[in-house]
Amino acid sequence: MNLLTGQKIEREDLKPGDHIYAWRTLYIYAHHGIYIGDDKVIHFTEPNGQKCVAGYVVKSISPSLGCPKCGALKNKTNNGVTVSCLDCFLDGRELYRYEYSVSRKLFYKSRNRTCSVAKSDPPDIVVGRATACIEEGFGEYKLIGNNCEDFALYCKTGNVKARKSFDFTHIRFAYNTK
Repeated sequence: MNLLTGQKIEREDLKPGDHIYAWRTLYIYAHHGIYIGDDKVIHFTEPNGQKCVAGYVVKSISPSLGCPKCGALKNKTNNGVTVSCLDCFLDGRELYRYEYSVSRKLFYKSRNRTCSVAKSDPPDIVVGRATACIEEGFGEYKLIGNNCEDFALYCKTGNVKARKSFDFTHIRFAYNTK
């Protein structure tokens, strides 16, 4: 695993229930989702196709547009959880898989938190959680505290706090070392 960008994978290596992501602008942030099979991804975004980074809208997509393959954006729910094809999810970028059950040593070494020490649930449960969120939603999208990565972590572990508890440890760890 590349400690800066994570575990790059090929499409043929994808399995239903995988937590995947694609880096966006200059590797500043990544968009996360759950691969459910058949070239489809369930992911959590802001309403109306907008993407917010540090409080600024960096991309706005017209809801009238849609992918001829999957109908992405036309099929978008009001709650921000949507299903799209892998091509729309990746938006021309490379595919990465978020790793689970990694050692704390590897977790602390990874710069962008592209892994977790948390254990993943079985794929059928992961896909079931993601699918349920299409109807139930995942709350209001917030850049910090309820975003696409939090959604994918919840689907994989059943615990929306999985990332946060480890990130706080990382912050203390970072300031206590030279």
